[in-house]
Amino acid sequence: MLSKTSSHGLALFKATMLSVFTLLFVLCAFSVSAAEDKFSFDTPAQRESFLKLTAELRCPMCQNQNIADSDAMIAHDMRRKVYALLKQGKTEQEVIEFMKSRYGDFVHYQPPVTAATLWLWAGPVLFIFIALIVVVRRKSVAPPEDMAAKLAKADEMLEREKE
Repeated sequence: MLSKTSSHGLALFKATMLSVFTLLFVLCAFSVSAAEDKFSFDTPAQRESFLKLTAELRCPMCQNQNIADSDAMIAHDMRRKVYALLKQGKTEQEVIEFMKSRYGDFVHYQPPVTAATLWLWAGPVLFIFIALIVVVRRKSVAPPEDMAAKLAKADEMLEREKE
């Protein structure tokens, strides 16, 4: 049986928890709306370029997300910079070159072909080629087996066991 003080304490606890959850919900709702970037464009072509570029540029912090999907602060900064460059009349390629010069080739999902990136493609192919050579040579080195001689030996062993 609950006393009046314990039921009053329970009611106070429930009211406090409800207030805390309501406050958290309101704070989360405001933070989500504050996190969204609001950009206005002069032309639909600028908007398309912005969407294309933010999908092509990688977040340096997240590494597997583009800057359009990332919530990292650097991604927000990069989106603002892309917007500012497009508003200045820069082309998509000029924006990409600016970002590459600032963050390196890694920032673009389509890295240029260089000696370093060539090895990324040639390495696995070269490894498979060498592995195939090793496998083929091992099979050819094995001595040929004379099946007739083995069968004769097996028959001889069977005959001995029958006796």
